[in-house]
Amino acid sequence: MTGRMEGKVSFITGAGRGQGRAHAVKQASEGADIIAIDICEDIASNFYPMSSWDDLMETKRLVESHGRKCVAVKADVRHREQLRAALEEGVKELGQLTTVCANAGIMPMAMDANPNPLDFQDALDVDLLGVMHAVAVAVPHLLPAGNGASIIITGSTAGLMPNTVSDPSRGPNPGGAGYAFSKQVLVKYTEEMALHLSPHGVRVNAIHPTNVSTALLHNDYIYGLFRPDLETVTREDFMPASQHFQALPIPWLEPEDVADLVLFLASDDSKNITGDNIRIDAGSMVKWPEGPK
Repeated sequence: MTGRMEGKVSFITGAGRGQGRAHAVKQASEGADIIAIDICEDIASNFYPMSSWDDLMETKRLVESHGRKCVAVKADVRHREQLRAALEEGVKELGQLTTVCANAGIMPMAMDANPNPLDFQDALDVDLLGVMHAVAVAVPHLLPAGNGASIIITGSTAGLMPNTVSDPSRGPNPGGAGYAFSKQVLVKYTEEMALHLSPHGVRVNAIHPTNVSTALLHNDYIYGLFRPDLETVTREDFMPASQHFQALPIPWLEPEDVADLVLFLASDDSKNITGDNIRIDAGSMVKWPEGPK
């Protein structure tokens, strides 16, 4: 342990599995105590299962295996008061909040020819408003921390790149459009919040990963999106198509790869970095500046 997060307390949404769990475990391994939040139930429009209470408890177990404390709370980022209560519970036990990882996200892609237009709102409620709620409830707790406090927002390379999750040639897809819209708005939101919080010494940055090996990527719909030539797509069929998306010869990032970047932004190593939107995309946006073909 190098102790880059020694003495820090990190509030992480979407911590039940995937990237959120990787952030919690990585930061705990570097000395942080963790407030871990997840919805622990499914969202009807989201076509892949959400994490469960057991998943969140496994995150807690992994954090504690590093000798750190973890307050794990079931809370929905769509409801600000739930988040506020969960955060206050964690701060009461762990002390001064220093770090926020606004990571919870869904991608409710259309699964048939007649998608529900409200899928667009469902995506915004989690991917955009959920981020804003997490930041809003955290800021009053971060201000006393002053220099050293950090907010890291999870964006998306796919959300920023044209014609990926909301390709009009594939027909209406309100949920995919909502996902892309949310990630696009978060770019400016990050810059604005960085400007307003910088006088208090609080840093705000966003990361934009390419494909990451999580439930959001590994499901039948995404596989079919990448391999429309096949009726049934296996993980092995999907791998070369996903690799084609990146410039570097990798099919996807592991959650731990993203957690390494988030750890840097959460630690004092990034003390002079704020307002940045940082791609961790294995070169996909320089390979496909106008969207993949």
